[in-house]
Amino acid sequence: MYRHVIFGFAAVALFAGPGMSQADDSAASTVLKYPATERGAVVDTFFGTEVADPYRWMETATPEIAKWVAAQNELSQPYLDAIPAREALRTRLTALWDYEQYGYAWLDEKSRMPVRKGGRYFYVEKQGSQNQGILYWAAALDAAPKVLVDPNTLSKDGTASLADYSISPDGRYVAYAVSDGGTDWRIWHVRDVATGIDRPDELRFLKFRDVAWTQDSRALYYSRYPQRADGSGDDSKQMSVYRHVLGTPQSADTQVYRITDHPTRYPYPAISDDGRYLVLHVYDGSQSTGIYFQKLDADHLPTGEVVRLFDTFDADYQFVAEIDDVFYVRTNSRTPNARLIAVPARAGGAAQARDVIPEAGFALIEASVLGGRIVSQYLKDAYSLVRVSDMQGKPLYEVKLPGYGQAVGFGGDVDATETFFGYTDFLTPGSISRLDLQTGAVSVFRAAKIAADVSPYVTEQVFYRSKDGTRVPMFITHRRDLVKDGTAPVQLYGYGGFNIPQQPAFSVPALVWLEMGGVYAVANLRGGSEYGEAWHSGGTRLNKQNVFDDFIGAAQWLIAEKYTSTPKLAIRGRSNGGLLVGAAITQRPDLFGAALPGVGVLDMLRYHTASANARQWSTDYGLSEDAAEFKAQVAYSPVHNVKDGTCYPPTLVTTADRDDRVVPWHSYKFAAALQHAQGCASPILLHVETRAGHGAGKPVWMQIEDWADQWAFLVSALRM
Repeated sequence: MYRHVIFGFAAVALFAGPGMSQADDSAASTVLKYPATERGAVVDTFFGTEVADPYRWMETATPEIAKWVAAQNELSQPYLDAIPAREALRTRLTALWDYEQYGYAWLDEKSRMPVRKGGRYFYVEKQGSQNQGILYWAAALDAAPKVLVDPNTLSKDGTASLADYSISPDGRYVAYAVSDGGTDWRIWHVRDVATGIDRPDELRFLKFRDVAWTQDSRALYYSRYPQRADGSGDDSKQMSVYRHVLGTPQSADTQVYRITDHPTRYPYPAISDDGRYLVLHVYDGSQSTGIYFQKLDADHLPTGEVVRLFDTFDADYQFVAEIDDVFYVRTNSRTPNARLIAVPARAGGAAQARDVIPEAGFALIEASVLGGRIVSQYLKDAYSLVRVSDMQGKPLYEVKLPGYGQAVGFGGDVDATETFFGYTDFLTPGSISRLDLQTGAVSVFRAAKIAADVSPYVTEQVFYRSKDGTRVPMFITHRRDLVKDGTAPVQLYGYGGFNIPQQPAFSVPALVWLEMGGVYAVANLRGGSEYGEAWHSGGTRLNKQNVFDDFIGAAQWLIAEKYTSTPKLAIRGRSNGGLLVGAAITQRPDLFGAALPGVGVLDMLRYHTASANARQWSTDYGLSEDAAEFKAQVAYSPVHNVKDGTCYPPTLVTTADRDDRVVPWHSYKFAAALQHAQGCASPILLHVETRAGHGAGKPVWMQIEDWADQWAFLVSALRM
């Protein structure tokens, strides 16, 4: 089997502390008395097949479900607190988390590199154990920064976060979004940079996407949901694009675009750097997007017809930049590894598209046009490769990265002379570097330092064969002196979906796991973008089972190569990765020693009923409304494949009460089904976090408590 050692960086001293030398063996073998759970008589019929849904009542927020959740927490939290290792873990996590983080926490959803607007630099830093990162501005890179937005002051418990921000073209204002308690709903405010005082502007009913400033910094374009009669946003309906003039109430905002010919397509606005085009990115799934545009007049108002530049929705089309009435677009249409094309900005322009950066032998995941240069970010065997070309696509140089890891960023205006990027890998905390676009020179702007020695550890990349023979990569980080005798505790992480690659990234919890003597493995499953659209589509809809086969194949390989054995093998995943873990333990309950499914999509027959956003996941999952897709879904849907009397491995199901992306009833149903069916003494626990959402913006103190719970559970379950 081919192995390639790619990292030899630093790591931490082997952790030793109270309760860490030996697990409490009694915890994992104690027969638990689970809360009484009602099983209803709901039965649905899909294409002649009857499917029971005894926990349908959990989908509605009622006093009964609140009592049931409280009872589950009253069982799980004392159980976790009683594990002797937990306090030592919490202490070590707290100590290691006390380091500076720059621009990007590497586990959040969006990278935020420094940006220069109006002669000012703007960037985010988080000092030590602060719960949330602070947005600063500075007159120069080497000047003392000034606080612009400090979300740590917005709530006593640290759960209000800076969810997003956008700097006006002249650098005079920042529009910033606040998420309270982890919700995806965002409230946008506008702050004057010079005074640090908020203007009266407030925008509500927004989720996910950025706002777009007009060139004169006097107005914003944004997408929002309709408002319900009770004053809340209605995310069961489509978004529309609105225009907000600074200094006016949101009630006076003008709707400038609405989709009326398709119920699941959402428009999101951007404005070209020269301020002459309103660009509408139309989303109907990760591989079903379009690009429309409308010209803006001298007053920055839409004028003329909306031109549907790309409206076939047969692939992914991403607007990159506009220069001299030419759109630069990254697309994987007819090229699974993607390319950058130049398209005339006119009706029918798509027919005159020309390749600027042709398809390469590996996936082009991002592109940017800056200062007469094109920066192309590629994935090569799941690590980053960055190339810079001239505007005709002629290669100029390759950006020198610190190692085989993950690089993000490379944003900025089309006339920029510099750009910034972040770098991380499994053993290197995130750093930020400046790239001189003309010379290719790289200089470090910020580099984090942790109070730990990582030299005893190494990351290797291996390749194994899945069930159908597909070659799958996997990163494995472990002590250099690891003895492969099958006794090491291994944690296998995976995701496998939505075109999202799993690249090397540093995390404090993973480092603590290594200090405990553990091995950390990340499998690059189909469904991600590691090898372009072919890799993604190979793990979607009718092919979704391939993802689970890849994950099970990774576990079997780790056992066969004597990294671990079943009693010492834990699996973990979040969101779509929670589905992965749920499917893995229902298909192969005999293969794993413990499981950590977090905020998972676990009822595949009804996930799309939660919101209009959830329905858009059908590009990956399919819909139970289609006969063939129902057949595929019901075969792996975790909630529907729990079998009575089966011995499932020790499982800690985690979710949050304010998760409005993957609603928590998925986890409620799955935990209830496992507890009802469990055929042995292995614990099935549900832990529900309060004042938290899907994960973004979670304060540090809450993350530490969560990871201490999960790692303590594994210490007990794997008898470490």
